[in-house]
Amino acid sequence: MNYRPGVDDHGLPHDPFKSCTVPRPIGWLSTISAKRTCNLAPFSQWQNLTFDPPMVMFAANQNIWGRRKDSVSNAEETGWFVWNMATYQLRDSVNISAMAVDPEVDEFELAGVEKGVCIEAPGPTVKESPIQFECKYISTTRFPGRTPVGTVDVVFGEVKRIHIDEKALTDDGRVDILGIKPIARMGYYDYTVVDNIFEMKIPAGSKEELAGLEGRTLP
Repeated sequence: MNYRPGVDDHGLPHDPFKSCTVPRPIGWLSTISAKRTCNLAPFSQWQNLTFDPPMVMFAANQNIWGRRKDSVSNAEETGWFVWNMATYQLRDSVNISAMAVDPEVDEFELAGVEKGVCIEAPGPTVKESPIQFECKYISTTRFPGRTPVGTVDVVFGEVKRIHIDEKALTDDGRVDILGIKPIARMGYYDYTVVDNIFEMKIPAGSKEELAGLEGRTLP
């Protein structure tokens, strides 16, 4: 089968698009408004862009009322947003924080998680999350959609500070992904969890190539 999105009827009971680009890491983002209201929301359109310096992005479609997401407005107003790793243990809180609520609602309280302390960013971290990035806002690129909800803001930031709980590290100093069990977004209403790892290296890869895969630069 093939079809043109938004033009042809794909003939399936559910739209397959989001089930093809999987799994997608979750940007569980905490921000604070100019009025000092804390916000927490998950975004599955989240990714790192580069590592030298480390830069990230998230894409936020407008909400069900046709307004920009609070995470976008807060990042632009304060110049910061915080990424918190979403784990299997925290899955219920992640899901609750996805609810569409008024900007005055504190989603930390709604989701039942504690506020941790940032060093540079004005807003809090999710204290229970094993890893957090404090991200300085760079810019927003806005793409109009066919509908108000389809309109999306792509927000870029530079990671200025990384917090890692020591319990989230293995004895040899790696991030313990199997112990943390990060969750990722699939399509439909489905999620998955990282519970299996296998290693591959580029055949005859140079030191520079292998360093780039690892996310570091050589002196």
